[in-house]
Amino acid sequence: MPGDRGGQTLSTSPPPSQSPVRPMEMLLDLIANYGLLVVFVTVFLDQGGLPVPAYPPLIVTAALAADNGQSMLPILAVATFAAVLADLLWFMGGRRFGVRLLRLMCRLSLSPDSCVLMTRDIYSRWGAPSLIGAKFVPGFAAVATTLAGESRTPVTRFVFFDSLGALLWASVAIALGAIFHQAVNEVLLRLEELGRYGLPLVVAAIAAFVAYKWWQRHRFLQELKMARITVPELYQLLSDGMAPLILDVRSAEQRAAGWIPGAKFVVSLADAQLEPHDEVIVYCDCPNEASAALLARELKKRGFGRVRPLAGGFHAWQAEGHEVLRDV
Repeated sequence: MPGDRGGQTLSTSPPPSQSPVRPMEMLLDLIANYGLLVVFVTVFLDQGGLPVPAYPPLIVTAALAADNGQSMLPILAVATFAAVLADLLWFMGGRRFGVRLLRLMCRLSLSPDSCVLMTRDIYSRWGAPSLIGAKFVPGFAAVATTLAGESRTPVTRFVFFDSLGALLWASVAIALGAIFHQAVNEVLLRLEELGRYGLPLVVAAIAAFVAYKWWQRHRFLQELKMARITVPELYQLLSDGMAPLILDVRSAEQRAAGWIPGAKFVVSLADAQLEPHDEVIVYCDCPNEASAALLARELKKRGFGRVRPLAGGFHAWQAEGHEVLRDV
């Protein structure tokens, strides 16, 4: 799918008399001849949670198609199908494994902030329709689809809204490639002219993207460092007749498994309209107690006294064999 730009042609296969094909030319030739396969694989991996940017291949494939006067519909169909297929896997995983999968996702995610209270707040407020814009929020898409499965959203409802979101997300990338195809060709020509340095530059750009996401994760986790209270310490407080304010910031589905005696259910930061208290314990059921730490930090800003997340969250409390209350 070579691009013709005002007399300049993006060559992907030099004549036999020329030197062997260089790495960048091989990459461009791969996109030119197997563009739909490249789109499917990159979108599937990206939506599957791996740090593989899907937008650049989508834009490049659309730009090359525009140069050749080809239809964009096959690219749109393949990208949408790959995204929905990956999302269905997260959805079924959420339905099958629930909070265990969410905990694993938050532990491995390069965007751990997407696994905390704000994400649950968005999905609890908007439900399946939030999937329409989920892919435009970094780190939110996989978590939202898993939450949909965990909350037992009907499959047909999930597929409908997720397909709309995937269609919109892919359409934006394809539109960018079609509209700016000449600029895309200019970039590709410059990369091709760089010869053996072109592909390393592309790889370096991807590596820089992953490194940036890792740094964001590191900085986020550093910000959440604060004093924790352990399960034995909380149990001792309650045994001594102390009355700390205990806040449960898990989802309604997780709370159905039980809660610590005396804990108040708080769905989002906006719901924490509480009078300042000297001793506040916040717990969730996520790695690093991220949701609890975020709420604890916000409560401190509001003038609360000692605010501490519970180390290990509800899971640690239950594992110690302490009393758990449930709806009858």
